[in-house]
Amino acid sequence: MPVNEIVEFVKQKAMEFGAKPPDHSKPSYRFRENLTPPFDANQAYFGFVQPDEEPSGAYRDFSIAIMPSEDESPWFVNLCVGTMGFHNDYELASRPGLRRVFQRLVNDDGFCKSDFSDIETPLPDSFRDREDIAHLAGALDKYSKVFCAGQIVKEPFQESGKKIIAAFLAGYARMRKWPTNQTHRSAVDRALSEFVGKPVDVQSEVKRLLEARRFVILEGAPGTGKTRLAKLIAADLKAKVFFTQFHAETSYSDFISGILPSLHGDKVGYEATVGVLANSISHALANPDDTVLLIIDEINRANLSNVLGPVFYLFEPQMDLVEGVKISVTPDLKLDSLPPNLYVIGTMNSADRSLAVVDFALRRRFAWYRMEAVPIEDNERFHRDEFDSMSRIFSWHATYEELSLQPGQAYFLANGREEMKQRIRYELLPLIREYLQEGRLRSAKEDFNKFFLDSIKQPLYD
Repeated sequence: MPVNEIVEFVKQKAMEFGAKPPDHSKPSYRFRENLTPPFDANQAYFGFVQPDEEPSGAYRDFSIAIMPSEDESPWFVNLCVGTMGFHNDYELASRPGLRRVFQRLVNDDGFCKSDFSDIETPLPDSFRDREDIAHLAGALDKYSKVFCAGQIVKEPFQESGKKIIAAFLAGYARMRKWPTNQTHRSAVDRALSEFVGKPVDVQSEVKRLLEARRFVILEGAPGTGKTRLAKLIAADLKAKVFFTQFHAETSYSDFISGILPSLHGDKVGYEATVGVLANSISHALANPDDTVLLIIDEINRANLSNVLGPVFYLFEPQMDLVEGVKISVTPDLKLDSLPPNLYVIGTMNSADRSLAVVDFALRRRFAWYRMEAVPIEDNERFHRDEFDSMSRIFSWHATYEELSLQPGQAYFLANGREEMKQRIRYELLPLIREYLQEGRLRSAKEDFNKFFLDSIKQPLYD
């Protein structure tokens, strides 16, 4: 039977990934199969369950199952939970990192639940009702609630199909901690790497976004290179740059225009002031062939409603003001729109909850780009091992919101090992302690503790 070719393939892959076979004194899995014809009527499958499960019948916790066909119809590989529910895997199911592993493996021919601990919500109808897997309708209906992630395999005997199956098994192997040496880990990494997208050229992507939307905010944790990227884009555009950094006391008068008191000798007077926004607008109007870029660093450190005032409406990308109505920027400058050659990049620290909340109206007027911690290539000052260790902790434990707290790559730039230890001790350790004290990433506490013990011989808490 041709299906046996893939059965042997997955068993061999399990060995490559570090699994101990069922006849081992401490096996890693029990292999189950039901390949009795006809497949569509008997809900054929084969796959891996925990070694303490029975040879047949209902079972518990996560498994990898592969549902074949007898003809050239597509197969279905999936991560699912046994119909008896969770026994030991509920905490595992709640880890965002598990979902992230399998999310990378699926495309338009697959699905991935947003919550793996949810075994009450069935498959979406748009997937279950697909004509190309109608032959699997019985199994999809019966086990609809316990499928967590799955992928249709259109050519299971071809290299492309085998890669999908191997990747799902590699994700399961990593989850079950099958690898026990570097050879096993490398095999798992290779199988999963087939489905990791190419690195994004962030600078080009943000530049295109800026050219399309004109007003962009870069948000991310400290050290992710937000301000540096803004400056690189300015150089790329050969732009005339205006720069300011907001703080809690930044006012309308500072940013746009106003009248401020001045001291002349022992007398107090008043002077008109023109802020950086008004100056950048004036330059853009006077030099229409120039690209003008205003960089607002730490844009959410100020009270934005007070700072922007009525000028807020000029940032509306698709709204025409009432005919004849203009917004006063300065007494001598009234506009119904911002100059088309004026662009704005704001940067925002997403790790600091004490900063001003950005309201939905402002969010609608800007495009938002999330800056993430990414490794720096070809830089001998970059300490990749420490960066990767921290990334693994965040990837496994962090919710979507907490993932934006991951310390950026700039934290891992140091001249030598001793300087890196100092950065870990005096920058990363206090930062992680603060996160935990605020109730963030609590499930990662012991992993963080091990990171600091391994790297600087210091526990998270003395």
